[in-house]
Amino acid sequence: MAEDYVRVIPCLDIKDGRVVKGIHFVDLRDAADPVEAAVAYDQGGADEIAFLDISASLENRATIRELALRVCEAISVPFIVGGGIGSLEDVEKLLDAGVSAVSMNTAAIGQPELVREASAAFGSERIIVAIDGKRNVELPSGYEVVTHGGTRGTGRDALEWAARVAELGAGQILPTSMETDGVKTGYDIPLTRGCAEASGLPIIASGGAGELEHFYEVVAEGKAAAVLAASVFHFGEISIREVKEYLAERGVAVRLDR
Repeated sequence: MAEDYVRVIPCLDIKDGRVVKGIHFVDLRDAADPVEAAVAYDQGGADEIAFLDISASLENRATIRELALRVCEAISVPFIVGGGIGSLEDVEKLLDAGVSAVSMNTAAIGQPELVREASAAFGSERIIVAIDGKRNVELPSGYEVVTHGGTRGTGRDALEWAARVAELGAGQILPTSMETDGVKTGYDIPLTRGCAEASGLPIIASGGAGELEHFYEVVAEGKAAAVLAASVFHFGEISIREVKEYLAERGVAVRLDR
């Protein structure tokens, strides 16, 4: 799903039906109503909107499909949903509800063939694998894949998994570093670039945006095809328009007509 422009994607982390944002995957605080936030981001120029039900896998339940449906009905841009997706039926229900792509993490690790089956059934462009990485010097890349909201280590090397995900047919990868999540000190460039180089897939950079420069760095140095952020958008620190104009000024192709 290669685009000729870098996409700017606000992320709605959902818990108990509300948008929340934390640091290092914990210390969550309430940010907004998801439908209201999605509409505001649509009107504010988002190229896509992501919705991650962050506690679904940990609580062993399906994504809140009804809430996803309400968001789909309220916005006009592509909508990514992740969290608690564990079967082809889960994927199909979300796509039938109007979701443009689904993101899998825990299920992909536990059932790699689900990635292959979903990509074959619905198209690779609709299947995103999220890779939550935690630094682990004992692994070749220095990053271990973690699941269940960052609470469980897998022993799997993140970049090896990125390469495997590509073989399974996923269309994009969404890597997030636990160390940079919510800290606003910048994206994890080595993890982002490593996933891009290992997989050859478009990468949605996630976790750590705090300044306009961070968005440019992860595109220029991290080889990201899209930039995803939450805190800076939710709390009004940076607008989507500001990100796009900043990137455009530095020669990055973006959609300024959105």
